[in-house]
Amino acid sequence: MSADEQAIRALQTTWLEATAAGDLSRVLSLMAEDIVFLTPGRPPFGREEFVTAFKAGQGQHCFSGSGEFEEVVILGDVAYARGKLAISVTPRTSGETKHLAGYTLSVFRKMSAGNWV
Repeated sequence: MSADEQAIRALQTTWLEATAAGDLSRVLSLMAEDIVFLTPGRPPFGREEFVTAFKAGQGQHCFSGSGEFEEVVILGDVAYARGKLAISVTPRTSGETKHLAGYTLSVFRKMSAGNWV
């Protein structure tokens, strides 16, 4: 496995750990300024909408997750990864935990500093 593939796989792990810890600044350091999220049931959204949703959920929910990239393809300074993701969202006060799982496709860009976002 190349160093770039290892870095991309580590990014996913770091993202999940930072989300579970509520570390928004760490999560933001892993994403490009022009990131676009594609999720079922809503139009594409970007970084600002992500921040708003993250902050709204911080005091109300605990997040945990796991994921595994099944395939990472690197083409110069662009890469994509296909994988599986499982997320659990538990209310801090009362209510049932929601479990969300499915396949993902992520696109990455290598920055001039050598990091992937």
